[in-house]
Amino acid sequence: MNVRDLLEQLRDGRADLDTVEKGLKDLAFESTGFANIDHHRRLRRGFPEVLYCEGKTPDQSADIFQRLAAKNGNVLATRADNRHREAIAQAVPQVSHDPLGRCVWLKRDKKILGRGTILIVTGGTADLPVAQEAMVTAEVMGNRTRLLPDVGVAGLHRLLAHKDALQDASVVVAVAGMEGALPGVVGGLIDAPVIGVPTSVGYGASFKGVSALLTMLNACSSGVTVVNIDNGFGAAFAASLINRKQPRKSR
Repeated sequence: MNVRDLLEQLRDGRADLDTVEKGLKDLAFESTGFANIDHHRRLRRGFPEVLYCEGKTPDQSADIFQRLAAKNGNVLATRADNRHREAIAQAVPQVSHDPLGRCVWLKRDKKILGRGTILIVTGGTADLPVAQEAMVTAEVMGNRTRLLPDVGVAGLHRLLAHKDALQDASVVVAVAGMEGALPGVVGGLIDAPVIGVPTSVGYGASFKGVSALLTMLNACSSGVTVVNIDNGFGAAFAASLINRKQPRKSR
């Protein structure tokens, strides 16, 4: 529940002053003993705090998710394994789960907030777990998305076959491992922002994504920005903020 909901309840007589006062106090943050849940983040950032499950126990993850769900229409958890998913689903049965992207989410607010489409492209099929995390994040944040998998630089004709989709996108998230050249190539073809996501896919000298990261940071194409290795969530969050601000393209 947000500030507007509380104030509307007070105005309409559906809540008394003490109830609203308690609700406003909880909007700042809620302490559980092992976490301080930032309920104010939606007001500041446009989306609630996102739960990162890795490193947390299933019970901790379920408790935090349930508390976030009590105050927000949409809630997202990333890096969730099967134990996290089962615990969260027991606490909030309405959740959805993407095992490939390791995401658990609750989406009750179906409103589209993005002005255009966020296009997610991958260099190879092995990059799909990171791309799926990005796609789920963007959709839960109220964006239209489209996924183009396996269009990497080893066969550029595969990418060029989707020229219209590339040119229509408001933002492109380019996910690639190995040498990580895909974002630079995409950036040279379109006038939309491109967010590169290096992945840890590759043989030994890829250094678990460092080679792709360095290639993307040194991209010759202007307008390419880069997030951390395997951080599909971070790329999609940034893409969502961009997509909310800029006008939709028309062809």
